[in-house]
Amino acid sequence: MNDARHRTDEPPAETSSTDNRRAFLKAAALLGGAAAAGTAALVHAKRTTVGNEPTGAASVRELPPLKSIAIERRSDPLLRMQEALRRALAKPVEERRWLMVIDTRKCVGCHACTIACVAENRLPPGVVYRPVVTEELGVFPNVALRFTPRPCMHCDQPPCTPVCPVKATWKRPDGIVVIDYDKCIGCGYCVTACPYNARTRNLGEYYTDGTPARQPYESRPSFEYGKLWDREGHRSPVGNARKCHFCLHRLEEGMLPECVTSCIGRATFFGDAADPDALVAELCARPNARRLLEEKGTAPRVVYLV
Repeated sequence: MNDARHRTDEPPAETSSTDNRRAFLKAAALLGGAAAAGTAALVHAKRTTVGNEPTGAASVRELPPLKSIAIERRSDPLLRMQEALRRALAKPVEERRWLMVIDTRKCVGCHACTIACVAENRLPPGVVYRPVVTEELGVFPNVALRFTPRPCMHCDQPPCTPVCPVKATWKRPDGIVVIDYDKCIGCGYCVTACPYNARTRNLGEYYTDGTPARQPYESRPSFEYGKLWDREGHRSPVGNARKCHFCLHRLEEGMLPECVTSCIGRATFFGDAADPDALVAELCARPNARRLLEEKGTAPRVVYLV
């Protein structure tokens, strides 16, 4: 009897820490499952009905509206420029006003345009149509880099054309300044007259000079101005002045200049400034549009957004 009383008055034995953890985890799992089930039910109810409407109607109404093809084309600058190019080519050449706009805020200095231009026009060493000028601004440690692609400016008042003694360079009605390689004598007067250093001379060099063999790609002809130019020997354009021509051979085939299509940052724009719906007409009218060396009175057709 004493033993029975002793067992009745004895406090219950303490549970181990392992049992406590198991009980806690089990309770947490039950609560988490209940919460997840409740959330899933709410999400399901929200997705399946809006008011008393069925799932299909609600899901279709929540999707963003499909854009029309016209809106898509206007949102992509390349597509918009290609459409403007087709409109320009449908006009007489004298009614076109080619213009290039370069957004220096988007240029990252990758030189993709420079390399693409070299490949497109089969340029030899020392001949670069579109270098990218790099400037360092500020004072250390507060410094920044600014990149400025510099093609030919195709000036409305080009100082390079009147100095040519054989009239090998002139300005077309559409504004592109061109060079007749068959007339050019390589005197270099136009190279010196250009205030933008946009002209260089072809000295007949090859990238593989001094190596055992010339690579086949260096012997391939170029198609500048819509003609086939073979650099073998001393034939043109060897010895001639050379410069950017807005990829005239591409334009006449309905294609944008190579530097425009190769720009990874969409920093270069091209089109007919006489077309009010063209992208370049819109961009060149912005208050941050600038032209290089305007004080020279050259009236360049390359505009920079700064």
